[in-house]
Amino acid sequence: MDDLNCWLRLMAVPGLDVSKLAALSPAISIAELCQASTFQLQQLGLSGAQSLHLQQSQKKADAALRWLEASPNHWFMPYTDPRYPPLLNQIKHPPLGLFGHGDPTVLSKPQIAIVGSRRPTPAGRQLALEFAAELAALGFVITSGLARGIDGAAHQGALRVQGQTIAVMGHGLCFVYPPQHQGLHQQIVGNGAVLSEFLPQQHAKPEFFPIRNRIVVGLSLGTLVVEAAEKSGSLISAHYAADYNREVFAIPGSIRNPQAAGCHELIQHGAKLTRSVADIVEELAPQLVADLIRSSVEKNSCLPHLSDDGLLANVGDEATAIDLIADRAAMPVADVTIALQQLELSGAVAAVPGGYIRVRGPSHV
Repeated sequence: MDDLNCWLRLMAVPGLDVSKLAALSPAISIAELCQASTFQLQQLGLSGAQSLHLQQSQKKADAALRWLEASPNHWFMPYTDPRYPPLLNQIKHPPLGLFGHGDPTVLSKPQIAIVGSRRPTPAGRQLALEFAAELAALGFVITSGLARGIDGAAHQGALRVQGQTIAVMGHGLCFVYPPQHQGLHQQIVGNGAVLSEFLPQQHAKPEFFPIRNRIVVGLSLGTLVVEAAEKSGSLISAHYAADYNREVFAIPGSIRNPQAAGCHELIQHGAKLTRSVADIVEELAPQLVADLIRSSVEKNSCLPHLSDDGLLANVGDEATAIDLIADRAAMPVADVTIALQQLELSGAVAAVPGGYIRVRGPSHV
């Protein structure tokens, strides 16, 4: 890694992201950049305000270094670090670096973002819990923003099944917001990570939360919106996802429920109407590596084996929906989804629009 002090000083410069720094780096090294005069910095392309921030950033860098040294579970990951998530590096404005508290290796695992209303209905909160738990049981990391409502429920759902979860904050990691999530924050640190692009001592500001949404989405293969009003901040996350060519999933609700209006709008504009975890897994299956399936099977020995004829018998010669197969087999949808992926790899079934069909071959008569 380049000099840590220089990176911490650069993190204090507003509006400086990977693309802007990369444009400067062919002409000057990170260390030289931090030693340059205000005139030189402006000649390189920094604004007057950015140049001033960099010139005056040493105290902030010192405070950030003290935070990093306060715990072995505190870390900083610049974009040049090989552990920096590749998916995050693909977005339009990737953060220059990430401060973290917890396990940094969780960033490299397949993630699903779950977002929604801060004031969900009881049904919406329960859906967030259930979807997060099922997805986490499959091996996905659940990523959200630790806000009240759907965010908090999503983190809790993952933790209930001993899954991993990531919280991306809109402020520095010296603070926990909202305060009532102190306990949840500690659990996430022990079973995932809490992240921020802001210096540890940075207080929350309203404008920071929409900005952090791009990181929640950027880390994830897809974004599930559980409940959202027509002008919900969750729609910002969904629009980021669409802009980054990531999948957007939305759970429908009653037309009389204002908290479902945003989800209905997303569905009208191309988000996948989502009724079960199977809808998400089916859409993401082409993007997932076989390691996800293997690791899920290893974690849960009760999952059906490839050769489970009982499950195969519930797949018809015409397209059979995963939900119907699960009902026939009296098994959870999540378990059936993994088993069907295994059977597809073995050639016993084939994925088609509407579900799966049984493949009649020499070894499957």
